[in-house]
Amino acid sequence: MLVPGANFGDHCAIFEAVHGSAPDIAGRNLANPTAVLLSGVLMLRHLGENEAADRVKAAIDRVYHARKTLTRDVGGNASTSQFSDAVIEAMQKAAEPVSRQ
Repeated sequence: MLVPGANFGDHCAIFEAVHGSAPDIAGRNLANPTAVLLSGVLMLRHLGENEAADRVKAAIDRVYHARKTLTRDVGGNASTSQFSDAVIEAMQKAAEPVSRQ
C-alpha cells in the first residue's frame, strides 16, 4: 500500500502508513516505504515544516518518475534500502546548487 495516514486529536496527532504489518516480508528488505515516507510528509506539514515536506515529496515523485529504483509491489525489483537510498539521493541532488557553465 502507498497510502499515508494521519489521525488528529485535540492534543496530539499520529501519522502512520495505512496497511498491515506485512509479517510475510518483515525483516527481508522487501517492503515499500512510500506510505511511511508520505506519512512523514503529512507530519511535516502538520508541524508547519512545509519546505521540508515539499523536498521529501518531490524526491519521492522523482524516484517514481525515473522508475529505476522501485520496489516489487510497484513493478520494480529494488529493495527497501535501495528505494530509500534513491529518495535520499534525489533530495541531495535537489539541494545542490545549479552549476553555471
